[in-house]
Amino acid sequence: VQLVESGGGLVQVGGSLRLSCAASGFTFSSYGMSWYRQAPRKVRDLVATITATGGGTYYVDSVKGRFTISRDNAKNTVYLQMNSLKPEDTAVYYCKAVGTSDYWGQGTQVTVSS
Repeated sequence: VQLVESGGGLVQVGGSLRLSCAASGFTFSSYGMSWYRQAPRKVRDLVATITATGGGTYYVDSVKGRFTISRDNAKNTVYLQMNSLKPEDTAVYYCKAVGTSDYWGQGTQVTVSS
Protein backbone atom coordinates (compact mmCIF):
# COMPACT_ATOMS: atom_id res chain seq x y z
CA VAL A 1 0.00 0.00 0.00
CA GLN A 2 1.28 3.44 -0.90
CA LEU A 3 -0.08 6.95 -0.63
CA VAL A 4 2.22 9.54 -2.15
CA GLU A 5 1.44 13.23 -1.68
CA SER A 6 2.81 15.92 -3.94
CA GLY A 7 2.21 19.54 -4.80
CA GLY A 8 3.30 21.22 -1.62
CA GLY A 9 5.65 24.17 -1.53
CA LEU A 10 6.15 27.78 -0.60
CA VAL A 11 3.44 30.25 -1.57
CA GLN A 12 2.58 33.82 -0.65
CA VAL A 13 -0.51 34.82 1.28
CA GLY A 14 -3.52 34.72 -1.01
CA GLY A 15 -1.93 32.22 -3.35
CA SER A 16 -3.04 28.76 -4.38
CA LEU A 17 -1.69 25.24 -4.36
CA ARG A 18 -3.08 21.93 -5.52
CA LEU A 19 -2.08 18.88 -3.57
CA SER A 20 -2.30 15.39 -5.04
CA CYS A 21 -2.25 12.01 -3.36
CA ALA A 22 -1.61 9.01 -5.59
CA ALA A 23 -2.76 5.69 -4.17
CA SER A 24 -1.75 2.14 -4.95
CA GLY A 25 -1.97 -1.29 -3.42
CA PHE A 26 -5.62 -1.22 -2.38
CA THR A 27 -9.04 -0.73 -3.94
CA PHE A 28 -9.03 3.06 -4.00
CA SER A 29 -12.64 3.38 -5.13
CA SER A 30 -13.82 1.58 -1.99
CA TYR A 31 -12.17 3.98 0.42
CA GLY A 32 -13.12 7.36 1.73
CA MET A 33 -10.21 9.76 1.53
CA SER A 34 -9.21 12.56 3.84
CA TRP A 35 -6.67 15.31 4.05
CA TYR A 36 -5.15 16.17 7.42
CA ARG A 37 -2.58 18.73 8.39
CA GLN A 38 -0.12 19.12 11.22
CA ALA A 39 1.48 22.42 12.11
CA PRO A 40 4.67 22.55 14.23
CA ARG A 41 4.02 21.59 17.86
CA LYS A 42 0.34 20.91 17.15
CA VAL A 43 -1.77 17.81 16.73
CA ARG A 44 -2.72 16.45 13.34
CA ASP A 45 -6.14 17.80 12.39
CA LEU A 46 -8.70 16.81 9.80
CA VAL A 47 -9.03 19.29 6.93
CA ALA A 48 -11.43 17.66 4.47
CA THR A 49 -13.00 14.32 3.62
CA ILE A 50 -14.55 12.85 0.50
CA THR A 51 -16.63 9.69 0.24
CA ALA A 52 -15.58 6.69 -1.84
CA THR A 53 -17.76 7.71 -4.77
CA GLY A 54 -16.98 11.39 -4.44
CA GLY A 55 -20.62 12.20 -3.79
CA GLY A 56 -20.09 13.65 -0.36
CA THR A 57 -17.55 16.01 1.12
CA TYR A 58 -16.83 17.58 4.48
CA TYR A 59 -14.63 20.53 5.38
CA VAL A 60 -13.45 21.93 8.66
CA ASP A 61 -14.83 25.42 9.17
CA SER A 62 -11.47 27.14 8.80
CA VAL A 63 -11.09 26.04 5.17
CA LYS A 64 -14.69 26.16 3.93
CA GLY A 65 -14.99 28.25 0.80
CA ARG A 66 -11.22 28.18 0.21
CA PHE A 67 -10.31 24.49 -0.14
CA THR A 68 -11.87 21.86 -2.40
CA ILE A 69 -11.35 18.13 -2.10
CA SER A 70 -11.93 15.96 -5.16
CA ARG A 71 -10.97 12.56 -6.45
CA ASP A 72 -10.45 10.69 -9.69
CA ASN A 73 -11.09 7.02 -9.13
CA ALA A 74 -9.81 6.18 -12.61
CA LYS A 75 -6.44 7.65 -11.62
CA ASN A 76 -6.50 6.48 -7.97
CA THR A 77 -5.83 10.04 -6.93
CA VAL A 78 -7.33 12.49 -4.47
CA TYR A 79 -6.75 16.22 -4.70
CA LEU A 80 -6.91 19.22 -2.43
CA GLN A 81 -7.25 22.56 -4.20
CA MET A 82 -6.23 25.29 -1.77
CA ASN A 83 -7.04 28.91 -2.59
CA SER A 84 -6.72 32.17 -0.67
CA LEU A 85 -4.01 30.65 1.46
CA LYS A 86 -3.24 32.13 4.86
CA PRO A 87 -0.16 31.85 7.10
CA GLU A 88 -2.17 29.64 9.46
CA ASP A 89 -2.51 27.09 6.66
CA THR A 90 1.21 26.37 6.99
CA ALA A 91 1.60 22.71 7.91
CA VAL A 92 2.54 19.30 6.68
CA TYR A 93 -0.44 17.93 4.77
CA TYR A 94 -1.21 14.22 4.83
CA CYS A 95 -3.71 12.13 2.93
CA LYS A 96 -5.44 9.24 4.61
CA ALA A 97 -7.41 6.34 3.20
CA VAL A 98 -10.31 5.28 5.41
CA GLY A 99 -11.84 1.87 4.99
CA THR A 100 -11.40 -1.66 6.24
CA SER A 101 -7.92 -0.47 7.17
CA ASP A 102 -6.55 3.04 7.39
CA TYR A 103 -3.49 4.17 5.46
CA TRP A 104 -1.43 7.36 5.66
CA GLY A 105 0.85 9.09 3.23
CA GLN A 106 4.22 10.55 4.18
CA GLY A 107 3.09 14.17 3.97
CA THR A 108 3.94 17.24 1.93
CA GLN A 109 4.98 20.59 3.36
CA VAL A 110 2.92 23.68 2.65
CA THR A 111 4.37 27.00 3.73
CA VAL A 112 2.44 30.23 3.34
CA SER A 113 4.60 33.31 3.70
CA SER A 114 3.43 36.75 4.60
